[in-house]
Amino acid sequence: MYSIAWSAKVAWSAMARTLPPRHGDNGGWVACPPVAEFLTDIKTLRERARAKIEEGPITDSYGADRERVIEVLNEALATEIVCVLRYKRHYYMAQGINAGPVADEFLLHANEELGHADQIALRITQLQGEPNFNPDGLTTRSHAEYVEGESLVDMIREDLVAERVAIESYTEIGRWLGDKDVTTRRMIEQILAVEEEHADDLLSFLEDMK
Repeated sequence: MYSIAWSAKVAWSAMARTLPPRHGDNGGWVACPPVAEFLTDIKTLRERARAKIEEGPITDSYGADRERVIEVLNEALATEIVCVLRYKRHYYMAQGINAGPVADEFLLHANEELGHADQIALRITQLQGEPNFNPDGLTTRSHAEYVEGESLVDMIREDLVAERVAIESYTEIGRWLGDKDVTTRRMIEQILAVEEEHADDLLSFLEDMK
């Protein structure tokens, strides 16, 4: 019995010498328990990378349904394109004593939405998909509507509604992706933050006009 206990003690001491220390409750230093391995071994990583080289950045660690993600991203792409077109029309059609600053904001939003469209299209190609720029069915694919509006207030209101639709949509997409496609999720979250700024800007204009 003594020899078994002593052997266990010696084994633990040997393992403890290989572990980083931590501060104990009694003020002394004690060895930390072993940390579980989580990385795939290098040889396996290299073999996987070579086996499917034609898939580019898509590796075995990609956890989402790639085809479905591409489909959803093409809907987001259509949403951004529709928003660009709506903002552009509103920029050129803005009239009235308060039109100057509002028109400038419309143009700024249009350019930023165009940047979003470029981001989304690039991500689709990275996922080995094809960005859908076909004008046929554009408004059907888009989550937001294309509403021209008659007055300046109407234009602001319709743009605000569209931004709120995009915010709801991108929030859901981000939650859906989770940790299955971190790169796409982060892109969507960055776009979402800008859409929230747009909505806040438009709401400020509406409140000022009251």
